[in-house]
Amino acid sequence: MNLFFQRSAVAVATWASLGAVWAQSQSGATPSAFTTPLQEVTITAQPLSNAGLAAPVQQLSGAALAQRQGSTLGETLDNLPGIANSSFGPNVGRPVIRGLDGDRLLILQNGGANMDVSGLSFDHAVPIDPLTTERIDVLRGPATLLYGSSAVGGLVNVIDNRIARERSFDATGGTLGKAELRAGGAAQERSTGAMVETGNDRWVLHVDAFDRSTRNLSVPKLMDCTVNGVTTTQRRVCNSASNAQGAGAGGTLLFDRGYLGLSASEYRSTYGTVAESDVTIGMLRRHQVMEGEWRDTADLLQALKFQWGHTRYSHTEYPGSATGTRFDNGGHELRLEAKPYAQRWANGMQLQGVLGVQREANELAVQGDEAFVPPSRTLSNAVFTHQVLSTGWGQLSAGARAESVAVRNQTTGVDKRFSPFSVAVGGMRNLRQGEAQNGWQLSSHLSWSQRAPKDYELFANGPHTATGTFEVGNANSALERATQWDVGGEWKYGPHKASVTGFVSDFANYLSLQATGSNDATHNLPIYAFEGVRARLVGMESSASLRMVGGSQALWSADASRGAMDLALRADFVRADDLTHNRPLPRIAPMRVGADWVWAHQAWGARFGFTHAGAQHRVPEAGDVTTAGYTLWNAGVNYQTRVANTRWLLFAKLDNLTNQLAYSSTSVLTQTMGSNAPPLAGRSVKLGLQASF
Repeated sequence: MNLFFQRSAVAVATWASLGAVWAQSQSGATPSAFTTPLQEVTITAQPLSNAGLAAPVQQLSGAALAQRQGSTLGETLDNLPGIANSSFGPNVGRPVIRGLDGDRLLILQNGGANMDVSGLSFDHAVPIDPLTTERIDVLRGPATLLYGSSAVGGLVNVIDNRIARERSFDATGGTLGKAELRAGGAAQERSTGAMVETGNDRWVLHVDAFDRSTRNLSVPKLMDCTVNGVTTTQRRVCNSASNAQGAGAGGTLLFDRGYLGLSASEYRSTYGTVAESDVTIGMLRRHQVMEGEWRDTADLLQALKFQWGHTRYSHTEYPGSATGTRFDNGGHELRLEAKPYAQRWANGMQLQGVLGVQREANELAVQGDEAFVPPSRTLSNAVFTHQVLSTGWGQLSAGARAESVAVRNQTTGVDKRFSPFSVAVGGMRNLRQGEAQNGWQLSSHLSWSQRAPKDYELFANGPHTATGTFEVGNANSALERATQWDVGGEWKYGPHKASVTGFVSDFANYLSLQATGSNDATHNLPIYAFEGVRARLVGMESSASLRMVGGSQALWSADASRGAMDLALRADFVRADDLTHNRPLPRIAPMRVGADWVWAHQAWGARFGFTHAGAQHRVPEAGDVTTAGYTLWNAGVNYQTRVANTRWLLFAKLDNLTNQLAYSSTSVLTQTMGSNAPPLAGRSVKLGLQASF
């Protein structure tokens, strides 16, 4: 799919959406015929209908997702309780959950493997754009074992609905869609995204596309930028511009007892690497999926589901006009899940579960001067189960996963084999009462996890520019082993809500990149080697929403004539220690607190508040860079209206109102670039328009 086709797909999808929106607006249909602008299909990482009560899940969708949406997945989720962004400039950002990042997190697309190389290096982007995303779910707890033992820190599932799992239309058929335009921000973003679905109760077709471009990021300080030997000073981050385009299509046949769907998508991106002023990365990912489900299978199973995915990923690093290091990764995944009928007993107890098998294979090839990992092949097979026992007082859940993992160094022929086994249990005690279900809900989860080392942790041997080191793997690495426990509670009283969770992750063998104290003579880089250490991460995350004005239970005033006003609060912190060497782990977010006044009245909504991050002085080495504390003030306003069967959403985001100079402690650039490390974005205004029908 070339650039012309991608831009054409964006234009066609956008005009199709806007044309359908105009037609709907002119149809004269009454507002009462309009139920929801987009049919929301539940495709979370949790296949059990009620098991979400026993799993801590954060979710973004609808207007909340539209207004939080950034150019990367990490930026979009940043500052949710317990989640930070491992920013490598404005174009690259993976989530950091409870202090864990990289391949200790799973990033899924519609419940399937993503198969990129973003966990391999900090400057590798996740090839998923939030513009074509319908919903993002963050999952922790026993249910993560359904998808992989690598989800020690958690799991992020990005949902685009290219395959329809449920009926969106009746027998007469119909069309729904969404078109979105964005402009502004600290990187002067210009983006367009669109989605259209059409069909009836027997078939559904889906098409989506996006086009996003940004310029160099505006920041609150002067930055040196050297291009072609000429150095200039500007208030922008050198080489931080980007262009990204993508498109996807899917078709689904819907049966009385299931569905069968196919989808294909392509993602292209060209972006500056920030750490090197003359290096850009050109990325291409093609992804195909087949998925189906058969329900009520001859009275044996409630559902039998399969999912097959195939991915071809490639990116090339270009120093100037030359061709540099190239990364190619490709593979497939096959999942088969069986969901037996729920077992019910006379006392009201119910047992419901899912079990399945999964096979994943991929090959990585790296060529060029900075090929710090050899070609490798990874094959894994797994069996898994997750069971939930529902009772009158709450729920108990348990999950288990057994894997066989083989990693082969294609250059030397060395094979490393691992057999990780993970198990987790959880419980939820419901103390809520009455029709309003006010009161407390308590939960706790305990897991024993094992993770097989990745190819780069085993076989790396070369210069890695993103970390400014010469990395050396450890082919004798054992399984990474962790014991994790969390306990928390959620309270609700009318419009008031609050939650708090404490957690501890204790690693008996944490695979960490450690300084050896020596330098590589050829590249003049410090040598870092992977080593298994004992580590512990302890932390807390909390949030609350209090109704201050509007309603009989408001804390200040019951007068709702001017709308409702809530006070939204959040806080989190993580303390992470390398117990073997008696020092902190690197790139950990400091304690963060935030508050927002949220106002809504009829079609209008507004938000004004701040996020404060404390200073981070806990760094591994005495000479490492620490980060000062900062406070970022932000605001937003939105207006929603309906014209016939069309919903229009206009919004504006105002970020870093005081133009505060701030640095991210979770970014490796803070350490590798010193005083020229890019700070967080400066003051900016972003405008958006979304139409959905």
